Amino acid sequence: MNINAFLQTAILINILASTLRISTPLLLASMGELVTERSGVWNMGCEGTVLMGAFTSFLVTNKTGSLIMGTLAAIVAGGLMGLIMVTLATTLKLDQTVIGMTLNLFASGLTVFWYTIAFKVGGAQSYPSIATAEVVKIPFLSKIPFIGEVFFSQKLLTYFAFLLVPAIWYLLYRTWLGLEIRSLGEYPRAVDMRGLHVNRLQYFSVLFGGMLVGLAGSFLTLGSSDLFIPNMSAGRGWLAIVIIIAGNWQPYRILLVTLIFAFLEALQLQIQGVGVQFPYQFLLALPYIFAILVMMSSRARSNAPGWLSTPYNRED
Repeated sequence: MNINAFLQTAILINILASTLRISTPLLLASMGELVTERSGVWNMGCEGTVLMGAFTSFLVTNKTGSLIMGTLAAIVAGGLMGLIMVTLATTLKLDQTVIGMTLNLFASGLTVFWYTIAFKVGGAQSYPSIATAEVVKIPFLSKIPFIGEVFFSQKLLTYFAFLLVPAIWYLLYRTWLGLEIRSLGEYPRAVDMRGLHVNRLQYFSVLFGGMLVGLAGSFLTLGSSDLFIPNMSAGRGWLAIVIIIAGNWQPYRILLVTLIFAFLEALQLQIQGVGVQFPYQFLLALPYIFAILVMMSSRARSNAPGWLSTPYNRED
C-alpha cells in the first residue's frame, strides 16, 4: 500500500470514527426527547438541559476526580430540569413553548454564573480542565482492519448511545409501558379511562427523557472536551428536536438522520483540517437543508403524537 492510499484510508477512518463520536450526544438527547414527546410533552428546554448536563458533569468531575460521579451528576441535573418542565407543563398546565424557552435562558445564565463563582476564572488565570474518558477497545473486534478502528474503538457512552436505540424502540413498541406512553401522546383520555394516572406517567416519561438529555450533555465535557465553555451545547438540544421531526418520531429513522448530521459535520471538520479549499459553511448548512427537505416530504404522513404540547384536562 503506497503512502497516498494509506493517507486516504486514514482520513476515511477518521471521518467515520468522528461521525460516531459526534452522533453520541445527539442520539442520547434525541432518544430522551423522543420518550418525552411520545408522552405528549414538548420539552423545548432540551438545549438548556444539555448545557446543564455538560456543566454539572464538569463541575463534579473537577471537584471529585471521578468520571462516574460526574456522569451521575449530569443525569441528576437532567432529571431536575425535566422535573421543572413537567411540573409547569402537566401540573400547572402552562404553555410548553414558553417554559422551554425560559429553561434555556435559565440554564445559560446559571451555568455562566455558577462557573465563575466555582472556579473564579478571569483575567490571565488559566481555565480549569478535567481528564476525559478513555477510548474503550472491544477485545478482538477492535483488531479487525478498518471496521475495528471505526466501530469498536470508541468511548463507553458511544456504545451506550447506539445500544439505546433498539432499547427505546423495544420500550415504546413492545411493552405495556411503552403502549401507555404512546397513548398519552395520542389520546390521554383513553389512558385515563383505563384507570391509569395520566400525570404520573407523564412525570415518569419527562424525568426519564430529561436524564438522557443530561447524559448527552456529559459527553460534551467528559467524552470530547476537557474544558467547560459557556453555552458549549452550541445548539445540540435544538438539533435533537429537529432530528426527531426529521426522523418522524421513529427510533431507527432518528438514528439514520443523526448519522447523516454527524457525518456532514465530521466531513467539514476533516476538510478544514487537511486544508482543502472549499466553502465549509456550505457543509455546515447541509444538515439543516436536509432536515427541512425531509420534514417537507413527510408532512403529509407525519407520525407526530396527536396530543403533543397540549395539556390534558380531565374536565374537558
